[in-house]
Amino acid sequence: MQSLQNYLLIASPSMEDPYFARTVTYICEHNEHGAMGLVINQPVGMKLKELVAQVDDKAEVIDEKAQNIILAGGPVSQDRGFILHTTQPGWASSLTMTPEVMVTTSKDIISSLGNKDAPEKSLIMLGYAGWTAGQLEEEIQTSSWLMVEADTEILFDTPIHKKWETAVQRLGIDVWQLGPDIGHA
Repeated sequence: MQSLQNYLLIASPSMEDPYFARTVTYICEHNEHGAMGLVINQPVGMKLKELVAQVDDKAEVIDEKAQNIILAGGPVSQDRGFILHTTQPGWASSLTMTPEVMVTTSKDIISSLGNKDAPEKSLIMLGYAGWTAGQLEEEIQTSSWLMVEADTEILFDTPIHKKWETAVQRLGIDVWQLGPDIGHA
């Protein structure tokens, strides 16, 4: 089994689950026990200033970061935070995904996200997407997902509303030529 860690799952136009329609999901873990990922293009209607205030009301949030958008990382454990960020050591609970990307789940990073101590680039998600053993592979077989290797440009530099289209274009496909039957012969 090839691990899909550090890949992006791109919801195909045939995706029937309304939660995942037109989503892009970064796969953090994929093994024989299942998979875990973070949706990187679904805003939850909360800004960074609000989130930081809930966790640490004394933390500084500079104006240029106060309006950063918080994302819905997935339907599981929506009360848990996940920060996908450029590499920066020193947090209590971080996993290195690649030399350029880490995921941190500890609250100690939240206080820094609004100021100069923050990682250079980050996405903040509440919740995650999870698949049981074999479930993701089955969904890929039924053409629910397209896949492309993740890169920091799509993760951190592409505007949220353009991530799905940009990820599809990385596959060499014109997004407007995709039909609901993609992947079905």
